[in-house]
Amino acid sequence: MTTATTQDQITIRIGHSPDPDDAFMFHALANDKIETGKYRYIHELQDIESLNHRALKGELELTAVSLHGYAYMTDTYALCACGASVGDGYGPMVVARENMSIEALKGKTIAVPGKLTTAFLALKLLLGDDFHAVVYPFDEILNVVEAGKVDAGLCIHEGQLTYGTQGLKLIVDLGVWWGEKTGLPLPLGGNAIRKDLGHEAMETITRHLKQSIEYGLAHRKEALDHALQYGRDLDHSQADKFVGMYVNDWTLDFGPRGREAVARLLDEGFKAGIIPNPTQLEFIG
Repeated sequence: MTTATTQDQITIRIGHSPDPDDAFMFHALANDKIETGKYRYIHELQDIESLNHRALKGELELTAVSLHGYAYMTDTYALCACGASVGDGYGPMVVARENMSIEALKGKTIAVPGKLTTAFLALKLLLGDDFHAVVYPFDEILNVVEAGKVDAGLCIHEGQLTYGTQGLKLIVDLGVWWGEKTGLPLPLGGNAIRKDLGHEAMETITRHLKQSIEYGLAHRKEALDHALQYGRDLDHSQADKFVGMYVNDWTLDFGPRGREAVARLLDEGFKAGIIPNPTQLEFIG
């Protein structure tokens, strides 16, 4: 795990998804809108499951991760207190071609966007082991459900807003289910920062991330225009809605309730035998 440096400059590689919410969040850093001193940021865009697997190997200094995935990398990474994607009364959705009950999902083949995603963890908490998961890229899931290749699909990102355009039916919103079960929001993703950078650098980089989020929220139209280039099949209104769902006060700081939600989610995963070890959470910033 190495960090590229020059005499006066430190290069930090950031991994995040090519999606409107992440693009909005990182707009200021990607387009030199804030002062970052000796730190130079290079952005590497990949789907979240690929980033989860890269984080297991400690490849990137700062990276978006699923909070489920984070449970397996606590020795290498701490969580930034900012940069969270939290579903407060909404979240990943299971959709199908026909209406059915949650109970009827048991035994079915369900397309999922990756087994380290928080969406998959939530689905496992809901259904246990009584379904057959098949991994597809997140942006193919609605298509394979519509085509009848699987019985249902677990959709994340903009699929939560667009599944109806393909004639699909909502079976369960896992954010709603989790909220009814726990009274807490469903924390989905965060940004993890590598511990070998040292505490001072971790704090500084996390501060730059927070400043980037603050800039986007303060210059919403500008940041949204940047984010729209990553809004597959979303019009301006939908992209604005999607960004509002996942870049908000929760993103500025998990806060006590958000941290409680993360701890509860990962503890439930451990108790259910999905996550092998208890998770020791460490927040920076």
